Amino acid sequence: MSEGVEWAVHSCLNLAWVEAEEAVPVAKLAAYFQLPAAYLNKQLQALVRAGILTSVSGPRGGFRLARDPEGISLLDVVTAIEGTQEAFRCQQLMKRGPGGRQDVDYTRECLVSQSMRRADLAWRRVLADRTIGGIKVDVEDRDPDAPEVFRRRLAELQ
Repeated sequence: MSEGVEWAVHSCLNLAWVEAEEAVPVAKLAAYFQLPAAYLNKQLQALVRAGILTSVSGPRGGFRLARDPEGISLLDVVTAIEGTQEAFRCQQLMKRGPGGRQDVDYTRECLVSQSMRRADLAWRRVLADRTIGGIKVDVEDRDPDAPEVFRRRLAELQ
């Protein structure tokens, strides 16, 4: 996965701590994490296209969550940034090996491909079960000051 996934998940978590009607400029989110604003903006725009964030234009514009944090899974964020393709892409190497047959679809017959597909599905199930809202609760349990620290630091940024 690209680092854009990490940036996107952290951005969603942080946006869960701002008032519902408040939009946070990408420059402030980028400054908070010391990230390049243009690249972070690209990730946030992908989240807008996926319906995870809303983009607000104008002088008080920026980004905010488009839906409740409990309704945003890690899988939603990952697929918005990385796409829906499986992590493993069978190249059907078995066709080229000894005894390989051109009439066989090894993406379905190969035990390596089947094993990798099962692992990918298990990984996706775990991501689908974990939400931004759940992470928010866990972070707040571990560090109750985290939301206020974020809001205060954000207010200090230009």
